[in-house]
Amino acid sequence: MENSRVILADDHPFVLLGIRSALSAYRDIMIVGEAKSPGALIELLQSVPCDVLVTDLTMPSKTGPAEDGLPLIRRLRRDWPALHIVVLTSLTNIAILRSVIVDGVLGMLNKTEPMSELVTAIRAASAGRAYISQSILQSLTRLSRKPHEPLRIRGLSARESEVIGLFAQGRSITEIASTLGRDIRTVSRQKRFAMTKLGVTNDPGLFAYVRAHGASWQVRRMPK
Repeated sequence: MENSRVILADDHPFVLLGIRSALSAYRDIMIVGEAKSPGALIELLQSVPCDVLVTDLTMPSKTGPAEDGLPLIRRLRRDWPALHIVVLTSLTNIAILRSVIVDGVLGMLNKTEPMSELVTAIRAASAGRAYISQSILQSLTRLSRKPHEPLRIRGLSARESEVIGLFAQGRSITEIASTLGRDIRTVSRQKRFAMTKLGVTNDPGLFAYVRAHGASWQVRRMPK
């Protein structure tokens, strides 16, 4: 397993100390820097190579106006598009959580999660995979519809909804094509069109959008 260069950002020194101490037990994770404010984080990223950023979402600046929250995430995604971001937060606001994921972070966990789960999220992010903790998913799915209601997303065709519903269950494009009896290229195109209609640009964002509308959707099979 390759080493991951990790920067930690949180405005609480004891939180940074706890995370650093916990992660030091893992040889594949190298802490290359720490920041206690958005400004310090930006300066650090400008000078220190990093693979994964583990950051709090809310870091109000004590020395003047600075971006934090969603504006900070959006700036990081704009200025460091290759940076893999894992958000560690205590927020439970559903709209904010959805927006953060849609804006392109790869991982999100609640600060109450065990450190072993943060390690899993860092390793997933380093490999370019999304990881959203169960507690965050539970928060997102509080906007769910009636139980067992078939997946229907406004603006999508029935077949596009069908593909997205299976994607939300964790199926790959190949598995979806096999399940529906369709060509892989057709399924890929339907997923791509659905993402365009929903205004999301990546799989984590699509996953978050779907989960936020309910996790127990059934897929209504369409005739071939």
